[in-house]
Amino acid sequence: MLQYVLRRIGHAVLVLWAAFTATFFLLYALPGDASLTRAGIGSDSSQVSPQQLAQIRSELGLDRPVLVQYFETLGNTLRGHLGRSLQSGTPVKKLFAESVPSTLELAGAALLLAIVLGFAWAVLTVYVRWEPARTALGTVPALGVSIPIFWTGLIALDWLSFRWRLFPAFGNSGFSSLVLPAVVLAIPSASVAAQLLTRSLETTLASPFIATVQAKGASRLRILLGHALRNSVLPVLTALGMTAGHLIGGSVVAEAVFTRSGVGDITVRAVDFQDSPVVLFTVVFAATVFVVVNLIVDLLYVVIDPRIQLTAAPRAGARLQRAAA
Repeated sequence: MLQYVLRRIGHAVLVLWAAFTATFFLLYALPGDASLTRAGIGSDSSQVSPQQLAQIRSELGLDRPVLVQYFETLGNTLRGHLGRSLQSGTPVKKLFAESVPSTLELAGAALLLAIVLGFAWAVLTVYVRWEPARTALGTVPALGVSIPIFWTGLIALDWLSFRWRLFPAFGNSGFSSLVLPAVVLAIPSASVAAQLLTRSLETTLASPFIATVQAKGASRLRILLGHALRNSVLPVLTALGMTAGHLIGGSVVAEAVFTRSGVGDITVRAVDFQDSPVVLFTVVFAATVFVVVNLIVDLLYVVIDPRIQLTAAPRAGARLQRAAA
């Protein structure tokens, strides 16, 4: 167990390093000059003298070879020195300390809703016996996956905020302002969970042990919730682990639509102004959430299904094995 966890942590560190490296060199390859952003003149270099531009580049370290810049930035990041925003001069650490809680609140609420809605919809779909209703219920998750977040958000704003005035349209003013963006952000994840769990439940219900439980007189609902659900949840858990990282990216769109302050808000502004320190840390933050959540999901496998053993093979790498019955 300990060996597996250490190996997974090593893999997580490699993923974070790869994300950092790829983002750094992609930002370096983009057209534009960060020194112009720092000077506050956009992309028009004619508004500043060559001497001033050279001085700004020297202050930012942009006059040094790219590999020197890379290793210096990597070393500073490892020491917790994240630099300053090129646009505002505010320390990146301070920007994210103020915005990360709001984004995590939104992503966490969306993930919780996705789990509740996805599981409830899948159980309802499998529980219904009438085939036309079951088919109709089964098609709804496909719509949830295919509809873009921004379109759903705009529809929710139009009807639930502007017309019916049930929820506030903008801002971070308490629980009521969290409901709409969380629901909109949760719909695609809930739809994926519902699709996977429906198929997994159908497969489990066709298993021989379910026939044994039915022969003992258990009700259909008890079979679903007490026996089939636990044996069907692992594929959904894996998908939700993958989804958790994407919720951070989806929060960028949700925060833009609902004008919420958070990581999405500062990321959009950072991309517009090519604010590379902010963009770089945003990618590392999202990658960190992704690897941490997936590590937690791997460890939850043993809790949900005791037949699963976590092993770390010395050559083939860490993997999950199911103990022989």
